[in-house]
Amino acid sequence: MTIKKKYSGVVVPMVSPFTDSGEVDKSAVAKITEHLVAEQTSPFVLGTTGEAASIPLDQKVKLVSEMVRVTNKRELTYAGIDSTCFQTSVEMARQFADLGVDAVVAHLPEYYPLTPEHMLNYFEKLADASPVPLIVYNIPGTTGMSIPLDVLETLSKHSNIAGLKDSERDPERLEKCLSLWKENSEFSFLIGWAAQSTYALFNGADGIVPSTGNLVPGMYCDLYQAAIKGDQDQAEPLQQITNDISLVYQKDRILSQSLAALKACMHSLGLCENAVLPPLLALSLSETQNIEIALKELMNYREE
Repeated sequence: MTIKKKYSGVVVPMVSPFTDSGEVDKSAVAKITEHLVAEQTSPFVLGTTGEAASIPLDQKVKLVSEMVRVTNKRELTYAGIDSTCFQTSVEMARQFADLGVDAVVAHLPEYYPLTPEHMLNYFEKLADASPVPLIVYNIPGTTGMSIPLDVLETLSKHSNIAGLKDSERDPERLEKCLSLWKENSEFSFLIGWAAQSTYALFNGADGIVPSTGNLVPGMYCDLYQAAIKGDQDQAEPLQQITNDISLVYQKDRILSQSLAALKACMHSLGLCENAVLPPLLALSLSETQNIEIALKELMNYREE
């Protein structure tokens, strides 16, 4: 990274904690938020990891409000505004801005197949309507579409589009993203491919967005600080440690299963309950116990 930008650092796509009745667990929101902010990482609520597609609007407002309150401007705050309805996304942007978030995040609406022209028009209109800066989110794994880089380059010139979070696992695309925006002081490139965090930071990325940051935010903060200082000897081992921890809940699981497994990991750390919202399914008791054992053994081993 060669230019220090406002939207940078470790941005954690925060788990959304629920009660058994399916409502946002306000006390757990406070606990998780403090867990992240105390380690100098920025909370990003209502992303993929936060089960945003399954949460009703009134509960989203409750979650954002509590996260912003606990953060108390110690770190930047981000909130997802994804919806298949454009006006709903705009209304969320306005409500969340009123609550105090610093930026909103949006991926493509995942229903209609979209051309590059559709994509460009959608994000330009959304940015025009948002009272706070917009971060564009590319995640083909859930939307089924990849935002072309030429579209993103055009969007990078919009006065209210502050950056890109890219979760597409494509090495060639990563190289092009780094080349396009590492010297652009007005547009941040945040990588959502956690296993490539160190590489991306060493080659010009502004920040990282790791779901495993919910478990070990301090490790990712240390990784980021080492990377921006050019200390590869410190950064690379931290990359390997965090990769190993990620495998505890991700290995041999599709996304809908790994999110429930991440909740089990969070539960083992005393941060929230196991509850997830439909269509996701909570892990069985035996699966939960196995995950807790694996996580404990790995984290104890790494601390020795």
